Amino acid sequence: MSRSGDVYQCRVWLNEEKRYLRRSLKTTDHTTAVQRGEKIILETLTGVEAGKKFFGVNLGSLVEEYLEYRKNDIDVEGGITAGRFITIQSQCRALLRTKSPNLKMNELDENSFYDWRQMRQGDNPSIALVTIRNEQATINSIAQFAYRKKYIPFQRFNFRKISISKGQIGKRSNFTDAEYDRLIGFMRQYVSKKDCPNDDERIERLIVRDFILILSNTALRVGELRQMKWGDVESFTEETDESGQKLTLVTLNVRAEISKVRNQRRVISRGGEYFLRHKGRSAFTKADNLIFTNKSGTHQLGTRVLYQHWYRLMEGIGIDNYKERKLSYYSLRHFAITCRLRASVPIFDIASFAGTGVQHIENHYGHLTDEMRRQTALKNFTITKTGIVET
Repeated sequence: MSRSGDVYQCRVWLNEEKRYLRRSLKTTDHTTAVQRGEKIILETLTGVEAGKKFFGVNLGSLVEEYLEYRKNDIDVEGGITAGRFITIQSQCRALLRTKSPNLKMNELDENSFYDWRQMRQGDNPSIALVTIRNEQATINSIAQFAYRKKYIPFQRFNFRKISISKGQIGKRSNFTDAEYDRLIGFMRQYVSKKDCPNDDERIERLIVRDFILILSNTALRVGELRQMKWGDVESFTEETDESGQKLTLVTLNVRAEISKVRNQRRVISRGGEYFLRHKGRSAFTKADNLIFTNKSGTHQLGTRVLYQHWYRLMEGIGIDNYKERKLSYYSLRHFAITCRLRASVPIFDIASFAGTGVQHIENHYGHLTDEMRRQTALKNFTITKTGIVET
């Protein structure tokens, strides 16, 4: 312990970091300085024993190191998808907007993010509570990583509890029936030779049209379809539906490594004719080829290409506020799920078909599941000697 001017200072040597930790005791009284110094020394030694680092690592470098670590989990068994990694990157950017990247790890404690909800709503007043809760989960994943690296002496941060009601989760961004009908009609014009005389451009439009129609029939996630290969298409069968309309069913194998939830599932869906039509135009149809590729067949159909056409299509059908409504290719999956619900397909079957949970369906499509329950309640039945008969 020494004096700097009139105020006592405490200095502790950190052997592993080869540096002195210096703290002002903020007093000119020797007795008080000794008491405060002993407390700092005890806290420092406790931190050292727990593996705490006092120098060198700040929040920005920790986040950068964490992202490099998670990047290695992409597309490996038990890992994450490329889409999930993009989400984690976005959450980390939000973290560094809210807390300074230069913040030293020794300045953090378990309660440093306790009011994360208020912090984020100050940055973005319209942010959804579900988004905030998901960010909290990622922050604690970072905390666990930092604890294993011995940057901090605790494994998780404390957060003020967030209660999210079913109503607050909200409905998914979706098309109305009329809007979807306009989209189908406009795409016929969009791919016509009259509207698009350039052959290369027209082929691109035809590809995007089939991409849209497959999503709205199969309820595949956008990332799943973009990563699907022709070898994942098991079979096609010609069938007749309840109304007597002929259709082509397709059986798909959604591999675990391309699924957002990392679970393999087998899908039997309408829309087989769109796969066949697209295959007839494609030059890359071997089992290991992606179904939707770039022009060279080496990579996925590009995001820029997809959304370049999406913007034109939305404007073409008169939906000027599609960005505000968050209408995107992902909305086609919601539309497909909505159609199954309206057709009174059991929720369990829809969840299995879409590769999601029953609770997820009920939370996000509650207005439709309530209608299904109402229809069930209105059904009449009679009891006979052999059991219940619906009427």
